[in-house]
Amino acid sequence: MTDIIRQQPNARLSRAVIHNNVVWLAGVAPADCSQDAAGQTRQVLARIDELLKDAGTDRSRLLSVQIWMGHMARDLEAMNSAWVEWLGDAGRPARATCQVAFDDPDLLVEIIVTAAVKAPD
Repeated sequence: MTDIIRQQPNARLSRAVIHNNVVWLAGVAPADCSQDAAGQTRQVLARIDELLKDAGTDRSRLLSVQIWMGHMARDLEAMNSAWVEWLGDAGRPARATCQVAFDDPDLLVEIIVTAAVKAPD
């Protein structure tokens, strides 16, 4: 049986959970909500890069992504632009994008990621 690894746990959640060579990231939100949707998306994606690295993988191993947005009609194009720039040639995960009601009206985007963990060299 493979152990479950919980990274950066707190009283409510773990930032990442690894099991059977798959990592699940908790929802990643921007630290600075004063930025527009593109800026918030870039912040979130940079944090995802860090969390994936800590889990032993990277964006080329993405399996699925859920993108939650506060204002899809207004911000989808800006978010998608930042997303496509970040993703580059890394591959295309399964993706769902939906509008949600965040508690903080300044929060525009939150992203949840599942990725395959790289096999050890």
